[in-house]
Amino acid sequence: MTVYRWEPRRDFEAASRKLRRFYSDVEGAIACGLQNGIHVELGTFSPRVDISETKEHVFVRAELPGMKAEDVKITLSEGLLTLRGKKERSEASKQEAFVRLERSHGEFVRQFALPENLNEDAVDATFTDGVLEIKIPKQAPEKPKEREISIKG
Repeated sequence: MTVYRWEPRRDFEAASRKLRRFYSDVEGAIACGLQNGIHVELGTFSPRVDISETKEHVFVRAELPGMKAEDVKITLSEGLLTLRGKKERSEASKQEAFVRLERSHGEFVRQFALPENLNEDAVDATFTDGVLEIKIPKQAPEKPKEREISIKG
């Protein structure tokens, strides 16, 4: 007979991560509309993200065209990765009258629940050609501590 250790806190945290992931995906959706005869994107800029993993690492790649590394802030805490930044319009585009406006600008926040077995102290991030790549190494999961209990009697 296999005995499983029930940990309600871990189950709650897993459900919480799934909810955060769901709301992150919903938040990333952008509605379209017309204003003064011009097709515009409503909402804020939301970078597209790919998350993959190997046996040794988790990789997060975000498309941030027209941005620089200093425009983005990355935080990782307790398995929750947060990408935060602001995509500005160029000064030239602020002076022009547009016929069609599809490129999004503005502030963004994207959050992703990641696996629990990550080494959050050894994260590596690079920014090349408008693509942010975050490489997070995995670590062996902690083994449950076993303690022998003496019986009085």
